[in-house]
Amino acid sequence: MDFRNASVVELAAQVRRGEVSSGELVEHALSRIDALNPTINAFVAVDGARARAAAAVVDARVAAGEDPGPLAGIPLAVKDLEDAAGFVTTHGSVAYAQRPPAARDSALVARLVAAGCVVVGKTNTPELGWKADTDNALFGPTRNPWNVDHTPGGSSGGSAAAIASGMVPLATGSDGGGSLRIPSSCCGLTAVKPSLGRVPSGGPVPPDWQDLSTKGPMARRAADIAAALEVVVGPEPTDLRSLPRPEASWLSVLDDPRPPQKVAWSPTLGYAEIDEEVLAACRRAVDVLADLGAEVVEVDTVFDEDPVDQWLLLSGAYNLRTHAAVRDTPAWERVDPVLRMVIEGAADTSVLDLVRAEDAGHLLNLRLVELFHEHRLLVTPTMAAVPPPRSLEGQGLINGTPDINWVKMTYPFNLTRSPAASVCVGRSSAGLPIGLQLIGPQHGDLVVLRSAAALEAALGFDEVAPV
Repeated sequence: MDFRNASVVELAAQVRRGEVSSGELVEHALSRIDALNPTINAFVAVDGARARAAAAVVDARVAAGEDPGPLAGIPLAVKDLEDAAGFVTTHGSVAYAQRPPAARDSALVARLVAAGCVVVGKTNTPELGWKADTDNALFGPTRNPWNVDHTPGGSSGGSAAAIASGMVPLATGSDGGGSLRIPSSCCGLTAVKPSLGRVPSGGPVPPDWQDLSTKGPMARRAADIAAALEVVVGPEPTDLRSLPRPEASWLSVLDDPRPPQKVAWSPTLGYAEIDEEVLAACRRAVDVLADLGAEVVEVDTVFDEDPVDQWLLLSGAYNLRTHAAVRDTPAWERVDPVLRMVIEGAADTSVLDLVRAEDAGHLLNLRLVELFHEHRLLVTPTMAAVPPPRSLEGQGLINGTPDINWVKMTYPFNLTRSPAASVCVGRSSAGLPIGLQLIGPQHGDLVVLRSAAALEAALGFDEVAPV
């Protein structure tokens, strides 16, 4: 058994038919974690006894002739920014390592469990999920299964590495600046960042990055992401931003995967230097979109300047709220020093500056509205660099020059709340995955998913990491 060569949908169908048990799937996941996690460090907590007990409940329901749900028996990993009952939610921070275990699942995890999933553990994330390299003082670095000397990206790097190494077939992630798309690109997965509010973040605690971050399921391929979205998307009364379900089913768009008729291709968005090896792979994939029938128009400038300052101001303010209680405690000195600097900068930010940063999202979206009058999809490189070596300590390498902002293509679409995907379009000369980003109009999630599925099928990239 290899989760990387199996469809989540088909595995769940086999469990419902009694051809394989949930217990067998969970045992395979636990065995794979035992074998690989000491090297990859994707999981930061595993509860085999709890997972076996949950799997037994699924199998008992099958034996009784009941349907445990469309994701029956699927082993699930949960990003450590999100609550899973019985596990401590550490946020990758020493400041939260001694908190009591969560009493209940988050809205996303609860919906996946209700659909039949079995939680096996929590996955690593950078502290507060604030950067694109999954490393923290509490648990250390997660490594890329394609090459352990390179980053798996972040902040959902633990979940991406767990899937890419075959530890689990399904995981949760979140994306406040690219944190679903970046690690999926680094680890050779397809990713879908839904529109803000599609996947609810409700519950008794306000969401960490209210106007930037959206949650979502992670898997190797679009069909499995669609199957998970089918059960988690929908309104939640405790989430002020939650959206109604779209009229069409998430799974139904896979019956006719195709790109829209007109596609805008912007290699740089107008402000970014992109590594030539990344550009070459993405251009080849854009040619494939044209072969599928799309009229591709190159657009040099989508945005006049890099909106990184506005994004940093907002994310810094959100993290200031989260870490406010520890700023005057000994734990503050163990917080990532760059994160401390960002939070301290946010503490000096005026209310007017914060509102102006929020305004930036509105203005960026106006540019997208103009673009989407003529095109139905925007495509760009997912990242400006191939997954960088860990020796660069968080920096990327763009055309031979170190650059701290090697992920400058993703966060604009958190400011605009746009649906976006990443599809693996090949590997670099060093064997590391490269992704192409697909962005849709406001609430055009199904367009993005359909296009991602079409490109994924046409490219036929089905290699797995050498672990």
